[in-house]
Amino acid sequence: MKALSLAPMARLASLAPLAVRAIVGIIMIAHGLQKLTGGPANFGQGLAGMGVPLPVLMAYVVTFVELIGGILLIIGLLSRLAALLLTIDLAVAILLVKVNTGLIAPQGSGAGAELDLALIAGLLVVLFAGPGKLSLDYALGLDRDPMTEGTTTAADQARSV
Repeated sequence: MKALSLAPMARLASLAPLAVRAIVGIIMIAHGLQKLTGGPANFGQGLAGMGVPLPVLMAYVVTFVELIGGILLIIGLLSRLAALLLTIDLAVAILLVKVNTGLIAPQGSGAGAELDLALIAGLLVVLFAGPGKLSLDYALGLDRDPMTEGTTTAADQARSV
């Protein structure tokens, strides 16, 4: 049965938060760049058509949050704050744009909410579990791994005697 064991994978556990941060971060940067290259003011016109208050200002805010938030996620700096802001960004997008199209939109009627919800799931992992050990937050002491914080190994205990 050892041949089927996934126990050796536990050594790679610190890569999981990095993978989530990198994948979600890259996607959010792509969304922000799309808005930036199309012109935030043009995006603002689309928001105005949906009845969003202060549409041009909101377009710039959303573009900034997606670009900078994505970068912060990838490098693992201020990760929980970035995850919170990006979660709000995506939740508002679902409520304003995708609530009527559903989870998977009928063909030709725009995008459904499935990608946004998957991204939110990844962001909630970062928000609640933290950015992991392979992050600037961890390296700078801004965020510690809750799974190992406060625990000591037998070797640590032996050294303290």
